[in-house]
Amino acid sequence: MLQKNIAPQSRNLRLSAIKFYYRKVVKSRQKIDIESAKNSNTLPVVLSRTEILKILKSLQNPKHKLLLGLAYGAGLRVSEVVSLKVQDLDCQELTVHIKKAKGQKDRISILPERLVIDFKNIIAEKTKEEFLFASERGGKLTIRSAQKIFANALQISDVKKNATFHSLRHSFATHLLENGTDVRYVQELLGHANIRTTQIYTQVTNPKLKNIKSPF
Repeated sequence: MLQKNIAPQSRNLRLSAIKFYYRKVVKSRQKIDIESAKNSNTLPVVLSRTEILKILKSLQNPKHKLLLGLAYGAGLRVSEVVSLKVQDLDCQELTVHIKKAKGQKDRISILPERLVIDFKNIIAEKTKEEFLFASERGGKLTIRSAQKIFANALQISDVKKNATFHSLRHSFATHLLENGTDVRYVQELLGHANIRTTQIYTQVTNPKLKNIKSPF
């Protein structure tokens, strides 16, 4: 798993499963001499509000702009945004229903009000069972296609950060915390099982730190 560059959290989860199996199921007392992986202290790449607007403005295709706008505005993973169906949007309540997300859990996130009119225009032409962002050949847009849309937009916008599609989700969380949203609500919107996962964003959004001026 280390050679495949699998995240430390995932490696430790699987190691715990192996230990549970041998100790509780097989009832073996043999020592499992595999060390837990050390968690990485790498901070997420976060785009500023200005950079996100530059990325969105670089897109000529309105549906592509909506795709990235919703991913940022609702804090969605790429797999979640391409799986959304018309029935998952509630334009009245301004909510997005994410079904069977990571860990097979459902959750509710927020629908950006500025996107409602555009989504209503799209929804009017579709049935409730249709995918919100269909591919040109019909059916669900692939994850790779969505990632390519972001990569192309990033390149055209001339934003120099080493961002990925997932950076939109990082930016959503960071900007909510900057706006004063309680970290527990951010955790719920992101669908994190452990609040420690959400708290990493507090390391990149400390308003007091940003107000400090360099002595140089």
